[in-house]
Amino acid sequence: MHPRIEDYALISDEQTAALVGRDGSVDWLCLPRFDSGACFARLLGDEDNGHWRIAPVGADVCSRRGYRSDTLVLDTEWDTPEGTVRVTDLMPQRDRSPELIRIVEGVSGRVTVHSTLRLRFDYGSIVPWMRRSDGHRVAVAGPDAVWLRSEPPVRTWGKDFSTHSEFTVAAGEKVAFVFTWHPSHEPRPALVDPYRALRSSVADWQRWAARCRYDGPYRDAVVRSLITLKALTYRPTGGIVAAATTSLPEEPGGVRNWDYRYCWLRDSTLTLGALLSAGYHKEAEAWRDWLLRAVAGDPADLQIMYGVAGERRLPELELPWLAGFAGSAPVRTGNNAVDQLQLDVYGEVLDSLWLARRSGLSPKPHMWSMQNILLEWLRTQWRQPDEGLWEVRGGRRHFVHSKVMVWVAADRAVRTLEEYPELPGNLEGWRTLRDEVHREVCEKGYDPDRNTFTQYYGSQELDAALLLIPRVGFLPPDDPRVVGTVDAVRAELGQDGFVRRYAADPTLDGLPGGEGAFLACSFWLTDALHLTGRTQEARELFDRLVGLANDVGLLSEEYDPAAGRLLGNFPQAFSHIGLVNSALALFGDGLAG
Repeated sequence: MHPRIEDYALISDEQTAALVGRDGSVDWLCLPRFDSGACFARLLGDEDNGHWRIAPVGADVCSRRGYRSDTLVLDTEWDTPEGTVRVTDLMPQRDRSPELIRIVEGVSGRVTVHSTLRLRFDYGSIVPWMRRSDGHRVAVAGPDAVWLRSEPPVRTWGKDFSTHSEFTVAAGEKVAFVFTWHPSHEPRPALVDPYRALRSSVADWQRWAARCRYDGPYRDAVVRSLITLKALTYRPTGGIVAAATTSLPEEPGGVRNWDYRYCWLRDSTLTLGALLSAGYHKEAEAWRDWLLRAVAGDPADLQIMYGVAGERRLPELELPWLAGFAGSAPVRTGNNAVDQLQLDVYGEVLDSLWLARRSGLSPKPHMWSMQNILLEWLRTQWRQPDEGLWEVRGGRRHFVHSKVMVWVAADRAVRTLEEYPELPGNLEGWRTLRDEVHREVCEKGYDPDRNTFTQYYGSQELDAALLLIPRVGFLPPDDPRVVGTVDAVRAELGQDGFVRRYAADPTLDGLPGGEGAFLACSFWLTDALHLTGRTQEARELFDRLVGLANDVGLLSEEYDPAAGRLLGNFPQAFSHIGLVNSALALFGDGLAG
């Protein structure tokens, strides 16, 4: 059987990430960046598309596994008739060359362990040339080179275009494998001491986790979510990718398979709020600075997403040699949604920069002038239909959430000028914009017969993004229209108590099939219930949502209540941001951003 999404754990060096299965196989790893080609792509294909498994001979899935406390260092253990063995996986933070370290340790008895390394560069399509050099196995193909060594050396041989090792460890004995990537035209990087790297990684992660200022219920889940956000951060720039993967399906066997290894502006305010409220000002400032660099330029060219360094061109391609996760094809890289118009991102950017200013992040000299330019463009363009935050591919509409976020953009600009009157700006023009948008949304985006806002003007459909109306301040939580909208979304988009984004409709999103309950939206329902005075219900839903995390505390994008399994790209930053913000709102004495 193909592994399930929840069978995987994440390790990361804050520039890329690997997924490790319960069977001890690394099935996904892109080098040198999150969005680079994968050298292990079994996740989206089969064993011949690349993987690296270390496990006892004849063993299947592990007996237990877990991260070391408050770290991203993973321990996987197998109990066998001969004894117990542990594999410790980590990717130490790096200055230049990415490394994957796997340490095999005997816990009891004497256990024979087998390693199978099958390297396939460019998403499982290229078999490298292998050779020996100075006690290493060296793989080279085009721009990529990998060096593999073990300490102490163990018997290693090549077979079927793979590298195999087999050895026996007794209690207390260790064998460390070090896997190092570098550009093939450069010399081999300096050797790394795997045990020193392990000690440093544990200390670094625990030191970082100790900075979390949240100390309420579910603290372990909150810290795990924050560590996951840190793991999805591209440290050189501060950008945070939406997920470590591409093309994990929103419906098993379906075509809703997208590349999430990029940075979305829609996540910006919620990300910033989570980091600031939890006490991570340095990371929040790095994210804010990435945001400023990415959106610099003509406001008409503002994109919904960018590469980890702010790249704008993310062309969407299909990889036909990969069968897809559990047969869910096509497998895609890049994302054509980058070319869509989504008016809500202007609100996200301006809301983020307003929050950054209010929270005391160090100001940037060009930050306010950029906001002026964005607002003036939005003031003349906001009446356009757009594709909305869910990136529909069935044509533009006047999405209510998009218009609400236009209101947010104007509102935050007005509030900034009211608080800092020395700043230049079109105060009266922005007040007029704010009032016009508010009036139009309440007239055209609200269904008085059903007492709910709708997905887009004239629609009978609903959208889980409407749950954000009280959070962003468009209307107060006790407004009957807000309460009615929360109840309607819960009733019409609810699925076993969780929430779908919207009703699947090929005429809207241009795609066949459906999807699962969207976890970020389900956390939004938690927040909306709390804001509308139903805190006990909110806490019960939050407890159920936390319980959907896999055995190492990770959440994907969606959940299938009928099958009881995770769906979508993994681990998903949006889901973990929702967990952090909901915990802070419910239990953090108002610390949530």
